[in-house]
Amino acid sequence: MFYWFYTFLNINILQYISVRAGLGFFIGFIFTIYFMPKFIKWAKRRKANQPIYEYAPETHRIKVGTPTMGGIVFITGTLFATLLTAKLNNLYVIGAILTIVLFCAIGVKDDLSKIFANKNDSGLTPKAKMILQVLSSLIVVGILFYANHTTTLYVPFCKLPIFDMGLFAIAFWVLVMVATTNAVNLTDGLDGLATVPSIISFFTLSVIIYITGHFVFSGYLLMPYIPSVGELSVVGASFIGSLIAFLWFNSHPAQVFMGDSGSLTMGGFMGYLAIIGKSEVLLVLIGLIFVIEAVSVILQVGSYKYRQKRVFLMAPIHHHFEKKGWHENKIIIRFWIIAFMANLLAILSLKIR
Repeated sequence: MFYWFYTFLNINILQYISVRAGLGFFIGFIFTIYFMPKFIKWAKRRKANQPIYEYAPETHRIKVGTPTMGGIVFITGTLFATLLTAKLNNLYVIGAILTIVLFCAIGVKDDLSKIFANKNDSGLTPKAKMILQVLSSLIVVGILFYANHTTTLYVPFCKLPIFDMGLFAIAFWVLVMVATTNAVNLTDGLDGLATVPSIISFFTLSVIIYITGHFVFSGYLLMPYIPSVGELSVVGASFIGSLIAFLWFNSHPAQVFMGDSGSLTMGGFMGYLAIIGKSEVLLVLIGLIFVIEAVSVILQVGSYKYRQKRVFLMAPIHHHFEKKGWHENKIIIRFWIIAFMANLLAILSLKIR
């Protein structure tokens, strides 16, 4: 809508991505901050509560009765802000909207199954969830591939791409999206633990995408120039605004949980941003907290399967520290610090090429 103002009403300032990104940020924030309390009241009346995992640390028992599926509100806020501020004829914006809708649908289905059964492990089976994630990712990356989005692979600190992945890019991009969405989902176990690292990651990726879509900035920093991709930073800013508003209610002690409808969507969109910004490898540093959480689960499962021994007291690793007696707030804030430092290094790497 705001771009329509620029096009037809000749309000020149609205042509700039930075201005519309700022508007998207505040629209997403205001929408979520306004509707989240209404959703919380509705969810409590409907008893749409998060079932607590039976093997979770004892400190989680106090969370019984906390509403879930708050992700629906901040995702709706993101989409609303995007529709008002972004160019909807842009391929990358269309792909972002499609990613958000598809992964949110998977999360909603999973959340509703858990709520109706009142059991944390009664959602979609891991196999069904994986199949849906792969199919959703295939739809999105298939569109990108056939729209000739560059398939070259870049790595940090290298001026030139390593090689052109060609058709293999489809499988690689699907892997990036599926791995990221599951890593973020695993991290969402403490109040605000996944929210702030996601905000920081979205900011870093949005900056990278803005630079990638800017002919002068990309040339100066020796980054690939991809025309029209900068528009996607408007969607990133809208998501950040909505997430900051969600954090108001999700900070410890949480009034609402995001549920899989939120965490799966955040992860899917994060992977999408990395693919568009040619930061697939750099995403390991940008999403370091999510990588650590996912690796801790892989190590725990693998070790127990082949050695009948556990590496951690409990996985994901944030539960390990809970078992060691760390207060929830201490774990959360220390993980936030790690996420911030990792993303600072990722941004610095843009110049060190």
